[in-house]
Amino acid sequence: DGCDNCDAYLQMKGNRDMVYDCTSSSFDGIIAMMSPEDSWVSKWQRISNFKPGVYAVSVTGRLPQGIVRELKSRGVAYKSRDTAIKT
Repeated sequence: DGCDNCDAYLQMKGNRDMVYDCTSSSFDGIIAMMSPEDSWVSKWQRISNFKPGVYAVSVTGRLPQGIVRELKSRGVAYKSRDTAIKT
């Protein structure tokens, strides 16, 4: 179904193609947050404004360039969480 934090920007709910393009099943580590505003881990990961839930520490994969450009044109800053080593 996508991401509750991203829906206002990416409109993934009910859109299988967007979910496929904008999510990744390849990740390392998990963070579970119940109170993001109080969590030192959420501050360290810069996700303290996110909704309570379970998040990856790092993700392999990036948003498609067309989506990144669309976000930028709407004034939305995109920060990749892809920490894969590029060779």
